[in-house]
Amino acid sequence: MTSETNKTSVTKAWIMLLLAGLFEIGYALSVGGSEAFTVLSWSISAVIFFLLTLYTLSVALNVIDVGIGYAVWAGIGAIGASVFGGIVFDQMLSLTQAFWLGVIIVGVIWLKLAGSDQLQDKSQRLA
Repeated sequence: MTSETNKTSVTKAWIMLLLAGLFEIGYALSVGGSEAFTVLSWSISAVIFFLLTLYTLSVALNVIDVGIGYAVWAGIGAIGASVFGGIVFDQMLSLTQAFWLGVIIVGVIWLKLAGSDQLQDKSQRLA
């Protein structure tokens, strides 16, 4: 496998991880709207988003280390659910909560930057 192919594999894995995070946001919001799975439309949406997030996360974790991938996925889900929960469900976000969500964002970016060399090594081992 060439270096260019490895780079493509890593890029695709991160795209899948970002998609998994977006699907996780959809799942969290759907579960919130399902009112303990008593509202059919929200419940169906939750199941669909759940399956999508699990699939895309599992594809991403073929290349990305589990610890890093899970942290990024959970961070995207937590931040997205907090932000969009305010939009969809009119939930308030305090300044303290916004600050700590900012810390999560910085941590996720830092994990991505710190792990980029390790990801390329792992993708080369898979070849």
